[in-house]
Amino acid sequence: MSLTELLAILGGVVLAGVVAHGAWVARKAGPRRASPQIEPSLHAGAPSAAERQEPDMAQAQAAVAEPFAAPGGAPELAQGEPGAGRPVRKPSTRIDALIDAIASITLEGPVSGEMALAHLPGSRRAGTKPFHIEGLNVLNGEWELPLPGQRYSEFQAGLQMANRSGALNEIEYSEFVQKLQAFVDAIGGFVQFPDMLDVVARARELDQFAGEHDAQLAVRLRCREAAWTLGYVQQVALRHGFVPGAVPGRLVLPAAEEGLPPVLTLGFEAQAALAEDPQASALRELTLSLDVPQTPESAEPFAAWQEAARALARDFEAELCDDRGYPLNLHAFPAIDEGLRGLYRALAERDLAAGSLAARRLFS
Repeated sequence: MSLTELLAILGGVVLAGVVAHGAWVARKAGPRRASPQIEPSLHAGAPSAAERQEPDMAQAQAAVAEPFAAPGGAPELAQGEPGAGRPVRKPSTRIDALIDAIASITLEGPVSGEMALAHLPGSRRAGTKPFHIEGLNVLNGEWELPLPGQRYSEFQAGLQMANRSGALNEIEYSEFVQKLQAFVDAIGGFVQFPDMLDVVARARELDQFAGEHDAQLAVRLRCREAAWTLGYVQQVALRHGFVPGAVPGRLVLPAAEEGLPPVLTLGFEAQAALAEDPQASALRELTLSLDVPQTPESAEPFAAWQEAARALARDFEAELCDDRGYPLNLHAFPAIDEGLRGLYRALAERDLAAGSLAARRLFS
């Protein structure tokens, strides 16, 4: 290659560089162009305009799937976390993992309360064990029994593992599975059941604990002379705060708070309660009962039981007897009280304090 050709090539390279530099300078001096950007974020600390960029395909898919990140499409948010008005999920007040086997139900999309109600099992019992089905309200984040006019992003069902009828068994669990599966299929969901063997084992352990810490105190009032008519029993009991109960043959001392179980029960023959003429009945024995796990220790139910026993025995002119019919020495009451204190402690340590909803359900 001659010197002339070499110089010509070198001059072309230099010329191209000059042209490129001029174009770069012109672009820099021209008007700024808008950078590609995504929609503004609703969360605090959103990126500035200079930091925004087009999302890639994975980001786009994640953005679409975000509302359904949690089961049923209702993501759980911590208190105070920005969430575009989404409600904070609140724990259930009806289903308790301490005494319930819980099945989770996810949905393809929110379900109306009307649809859920239309497909609920006719009986929410499996053998002798009750179960509840709750929906997570998309508006307030609360677990609740399905209601008309509401929408639910997911459901859960809790099967009670033990009560005074005994521990949950395999047959009862299978009945629960069958009933709940029919409900889930009808609303277009997917249910995840806990392992049956694990649930049955937990149920037996819970039932054993309940059997060792159950206490129902009863004292008999036996007439010394003439029998009592039903009208007379009701009259005397009324002076001590007792009112007719829901079950024939029972008068109850109501709890201070409406809706709670009665503190004490005064029972007698149901046949006398159903008699057409209350004055023609003849009662010779009454039973004053205290269901210990049903009433909180703070309400001092044992003191109320002891005081009522003495007052009723005085007014009825009755003899106090134990559950075997032997005369009861009133000096036995302090010993009973001491034993109950240990029972209250054991229940509280298991998070089943007497009078709590879980305790009332377990000991029922």
